[in-house]
Amino acid sequence: MMKYFFAICITALFFNYNVFSQEKNTTHKVEKGETMSQIAIKYNVTPYDIYQLNPDAQSGLKPNSVLLIPKSGVKQKTIVQAKPIVKTTTHEVAPKETLYGIEKKYGVSDEDLKKANPTLEKEGLKIGQILVIPSKNSTKTATATVIQEKVVYHEVLPKETKYSISKQYGITIQELEKKNPEIVSNLPIGYKLIIKGHPETSGPKVEKTIPVVETKKEIAKPNPVKVVAAINYLNYEVKPKETLYSLSKMFGMTQEELITLNPALSQGVVEGMILKVPGTMTIPLETKKEYAGLSKKSSNRKKLVLLLPFNMPNIEGDTLNTTAMRLKKDKFLNMTLDFYSGALMAIDSAKQIGLSIDVKIYDSQETKNTSNVASIIKENNLENSDAVVGPFYLTNVEKTAELLTLNQVPVISPLSKDIGNSFSNLYQTIPTATAVKNAMFDYMRAKGGNIIAVVDKKKESMVQFIKENHKDVKFSVLAANGALAPENLKSLFVKDKINYVVMETGNTGMIKSTMATMLSAMATYKVQLVILEPNETLDTDEINFVNLTKLKLMYPSVTRENESPEALIFEKEYKKKNKIFPSAFATRGFDITFDTMMRLSQDKTYQETADTIATEQVDNKFEYYKKEEGGYTNKGVYILYYDTDLTIKEAN
Repeated sequence: MMKYFFAICITALFFNYNVFSQEKNTTHKVEKGETMSQIAIKYNVTPYDIYQLNPDAQSGLKPNSVLLIPKSGVKQKTIVQAKPIVKTTTHEVAPKETLYGIEKKYGVSDEDLKKANPTLEKEGLKIGQILVIPSKNSTKTATATVIQEKVVYHEVLPKETKYSISKQYGITIQELEKKNPEIVSNLPIGYKLIIKGHPETSGPKVEKTIPVVETKKEIAKPNPVKVVAAINYLNYEVKPKETLYSLSKMFGMTQEELITLNPALSQGVVEGMILKVPGTMTIPLETKKEYAGLSKKSSNRKKLVLLLPFNMPNIEGDTLNTTAMRLKKDKFLNMTLDFYSGALMAIDSAKQIGLSIDVKIYDSQETKNTSNVASIIKENNLENSDAVVGPFYLTNVEKTAELLTLNQVPVISPLSKDIGNSFSNLYQTIPTATAVKNAMFDYMRAKGGNIIAVVDKKKESMVQFIKENHKDVKFSVLAANGALAPENLKSLFVKDKINYVVMETGNTGMIKSTMATMLSAMATYKVQLVILEPNETLDTDEINFVNLTKLKLMYPSVTRENESPEALIFEKEYKKKNKIFPSAFATRGFDITFDTMMRLSQDKTYQETADTIATEQVDNKFEYYKKEEGGYTNKGVYILYYDTDLTIKEAN
């Protein structure tokens, strides 16, 4: 019996050996973290070839499992019987060369070049890389081979996506959808996908082609929406380390299509280059920072300096006005003292919670174009400070940043506009006008709104701004006399979405007409009125305030009206100490000083906190982003609206 069993085993082993030797297969033990594409590249075969021999692997690779690997080139021997000998052509990739340029040079298609060089699909083009250039004869042979290849199917499992399936087989989502047009809008569980090959023509396949024909007929019909999309473009600025390959993948376009829109790309991809891409493409948005409340994390003693323009020599030398008279006349001095009083409140608060910070305050003696910051820095060794708040005027704060650039001392500009020169250590706390408007559009898009603009003909700059930066916004067409055309505005409203009407006009008649049109549509549509800039006309008696609350007038703002318990405590304490409620400058003095001190009390540098953390104090946000030209800008903006209880609230 034992001999009989031994004989059967030997026979089985001999039979298996013959089968594998005839098919010329080998085996591979799967290591942890390996992917099917990596294994295929290692053995110079395709993922499809491996899946054909290992159908169970389609559900995922398991460490230590053994795969059957076909020998490279077997398929060509079994399918293509008479293949002419073709001389191999190679090409060494030079700097600034693109796949598109190489393909044009040798007259080969993108698909054929990538088939001949499998690593291109995953790694892109590299300088010095040796590419195999397929000949025209080999291309024809490859085409004939595909027709004879077996069809590879994949049954969709729960939680699988187009991305995961295409990645599993080493193909793109576009290629997957091209093979299976029925899944463009949906990916049903259990659906049998065609991954590779062409199934034989049959009854069911003819039925599948019917919707395709109908779709073509629909495209031929006039469709205003599609026409607009075709001519609508967005601008995209090239980021560091981006390549033509990565850009084409990001936008779901071929490299040839991208170069056709941007001919300069044929000379190479350059950081900072502005590209034109179709408006239907999704441009990756800047990653927004999470807001966090800071607490003390470091006991290391820090040094903070405040440079405030008290201009004491001018006050002491004024023989015509008493201090009280000067306070009544000098608005700049009042602003400085208000900011100073708020800063003192912040310093007291920091002491109460145990922050280890030494604060020095100096008189910057400023005018618009002069100050004594240079002498203050030199005489007091401010280059050893951990942060400087001030001065107030733009030219003076830039000078301070320039003098402290070598030591990278953060200079926080409390009041100047972000319109001047940039320095790597300069932090502008007031958001730019553009950032404020963009924040409003970002909010409306985040809510999935239908954005419509009603803009006075006199506001041509606003029209240009919206057209250049927010191409998805629809414009309400005005009448010949420049007035609102109510029916046109109504025609732009859509159901099941909130219709945001961005109104930019100081004309009382146009404002009333816009509001009346929106109020009359409220029974059918969701509508909300939006302004991008302060509008004095809305504060006049001619505009019904109650109607503004009905339309929930919404607008962006760099500050808010905070009614939180913490804000009320600040107001109470400030009034107790100063016998008056805090002004906007006093609150700003508190917010900037306290925010700076809290950032200095972290277990990282001020710059590191700016790179990673967004904060919010009493009335101001601090959401810093690094500018391309150097330094930091604040994009902390509130979105506020008039509520029906006649109060102003922050939009969620």
